[in-house]
Order: sequence, then structure tokens, then C-alpha cells
Amino acid sequence: MIRISMSAPSAFAALDMSCCLRSLLLSLNLVMAGLTPSAHAQGMPGAGNNGAAAPGPVFSDTGPDAAAYGAAAGFPVGTRATASQLENLVGTYSHFGEMFPSRQVRRATTPWLFKRAPEPAISYKFGSEQRSISDYLGQNPTTALLIAKDDTILYEHYQYARTDRHRFLSQSMAKTITAMLIGVAVSEGKIKSIDDPVSAYVPGLADAEYGKTSIRDLLHMSSGVAFSEIYDGQDDIARLSRDLFVEPGKDPVATVAQFNTRATPPGTKWHYASVETEILGLVLRSATGEPLADYLHSRVWDAIGAEADAAWAVDHTGQEIAFCCFNATLRDYARLGRLLAHDGAWEGRQLIPRQWVLDATTVKPADGHLAPGTATPYFGYGYQVWLLPGERRRFALLGIRGQIILVDPATKLVMVHTAVRRKPSEPRSYAETLALWFAVLGQLGQ
Repeated sequence: MIRISMSAPSAFAALDMSCCLRSLLLSLNLVMAGLTPSAHAQGMPGAGNNGAAAPGPVFSDTGPDAAAYGAAAGFPVGTRATASQLENLVGTYSHFGEMFPSRQVRRATTPWLFKRAPEPAISYKFGSEQRSISDYLGQNPTTALLIAKDDTILYEHYQYARTDRHRFLSQSMAKTITAMLIGVAVSEGKIKSIDDPVSAYVPGLADAEYGKTSIRDLLHMSSGVAFSEIYDGQDDIARLSRDLFVEPGKDPVATVAQFNTRATPPGTKWHYASVETEILGLVLRSATGEPLADYLHSRVWDAIGAEADAAWAVDHTGQEIAFCCFNATLRDYARLGRLLAHDGAWEGRQLIPRQWVLDATTVKPADGHLAPGTATPYFGYGYQVWLLPGERRRFALLGIRGQIILVDPATKLVMVHTAVRRKPSEPRSYAETLALWFAVLGQLGQ
């Protein structure tokens, strides 16, 4: 476990850890209505930035508003008090696992390598403008962008002097990782049923409302327990973050037990609450007897041939912060996306039960409160994963400031996007990323 004597900045504790996209989602309906549809080893740079580029990652020392993001100082990480300031975001979001106490997720014994193909020409329509993928990178604070189709990388670009060796902060994308590990634990019999109450695995919550809640309702973020995430520094997500991140910290069971008011019946209303993923992490640790990072390594990370060590932030007790703060390289995020595109299978081996992934990414008729357009004005919600509207099953892992993995199982297309947006939620920026994604599906999905 990597430990550095630095507590989480108070400013970071008040951030929108939950990837709340309410204002974004209201704008997406309008945006989406106008949409239209190896020479280098991994780690070696390509020859250029256009469709004729030789296969390989492309690196840039700059990016949009680079000066504001700290280019003159080499994109610094900052200090405990300044980590979330604009000029330190690039550094913070690519060094978080080194800044804060974290547990290592060891790389694979034998790395699995993507194939590569020359970059395709990709264009998309946004509003009234026809834009290229280069335009996208030139106008958005994207630190890295990768597009893969099954086992082949088609596009891999880095900005702001980031490289394919940097480990990028996932933020709330970690929630989906936690949920997939729950599925593995169920398949191994370590969790008997997701209809079990939380207290069956975390006895310390027996007298709390969350202890009386089923694992299924936590997976769906439909517990009915009140939890506020308005990001004013005084809300419940701020309290949760301070208790877990800021030294000396509090016991995680006692921390989650303080949220103890049942507002609506369980399983009837979707309400985003990061604390519910934190409780899933406690269930997983108790059921498996292993740290989440170790369980991830032995069940998934090694098997998909991860090429680099990852890191998962922990609290002062050594418990992984399950609702956020997993850190990995871009290509390893792409490997994770490919695993999900294959419904949990990797090279013929089922790592996550197929039915679990299908259930996680599908809304059943009885769960209408989770459907796209109902759970939120645009997205639906599965087992800690965002569901896109439409007849085809498509889904996304999302984190604040632009962390995204988009997956289309039908075509095996995956897009990984890391970013340092100025605000936790910027509606127009997310909408443009989805416009690019749907264009990728239309142009490369055949």
C-alpha cells in the first residue's frame, strides 16, 4: 500500500464526487436530436496527427488554455490545500494515486497488447458546426482520448504533456468497478444474494437504515435513504468525503451510519448517492475477506493483461474509497472497457458473469424508475453504471470533470476520455463528447 503523509484537501472533499449531471442531462435531449450518426509497439509515438499518421499514441505538450492549467510550471500537482485549483488539475488528475494514501493494483504477470491500425478520419456534428476530432481536442481540456474497436486501437492522443505512463483519476467511474466486483463475489458464493440486507455482511450497520437495505437497491442507488449532494461544502457528500479522506478520519462503518433517514420506500425512486457505493465496498471487503484492490487484481486486472500498476485511494483504516479515486493508465481503462463490451468475457474466459453484466446494463420492466428519461432526463441507471437511451444496449462509466468510458457491446467500440474540465459538471462539454461518440459509432461501427 502506498502511503504519503498528505491528507485530502478540504477543497477536494467538497467537490462533486458523484458526477451529478442534472443540468447536463436537460441539455442533452436538445443536442442529441441533431446528431448524425503494427509499425509501433505500445508506448511508442505515432508520426503525426492526421488520418495518415502511423499507428501509435500521439503526444502533445500543450492543450486548450494550457497556460491557465499551469503549463509554465510544468503542470504542477500542487499541495494539500491547492490540489483542486485550476493550475494544478492536470497534475492532480494524473498523480492522485501518488498524492494520497492508496493501495496498489499490480499489473498483469503477462501483459495483453492491443493491435493498432492507422487513425481513421473522424468528424461529428455539434450544433450547426461540422467538426473534426482534432477540433474536439483543440477546444476541450481533454488530457487523453482513446478509441478502440475490440482488440485494435484506432486513436490514442494525449495533451498537456501527459503520456501513456500516467495514471489518470477515475472519479466516479470507480463505482462501476465496485459493482462488477460484487457480481464476481456473487458468482463465487461469497455474497449469497443481492437481495440480502447489507447487515448480513456489515453487522455494524444492523441498526441503521442502510443496514436494512438490500444490496440490489444500493446497486441501483434506490435505497430511499436521504443523502444530499448539492456541493456547497456543507452537504452530505462533503461530510462523507471529509470523514474518509481527511486525517485522522473516522471509521467507515460509523461514517456511513450517520446517514440514517428513510425518505422514500426502497426500490421505488432513483437518487444518486455516493455513500451507497461506499457501503457496497464495505460489503465486498467483508464478504471476500480481501481488500478491493487485491480482489480486483486477482479476478480481473491480471486476467485482462493490464500493462501497468493501478492505484486505489484508501481511507485511514486501509479501506478503499469505493465510490471514487481509482487510478489507471488510459490503455488499461480501455482493456476494462473491452471486457465490458464482451459482457465480462476475456479471450474466451468469463471473468464477470455474463448475466450479471447484462443485468447491470439493462432496465427490467419492473424497474421503470431506472429507465432513461425517468431516472434522469437523459440517462438511465443500472448496477452503478449509466445507461444510454435507445433500442441498442449502450452504457457509460462517468466521473466528474470529464472522465468517461463509453461502451457499445454490439460493435465492440470503446471510447476512453480523461479530462480536467473547469467545473465538475459542464453540460455543453459532456454533450459534445457524446456527439463525438455517436459519430464514432456511425462511422466506425459497421
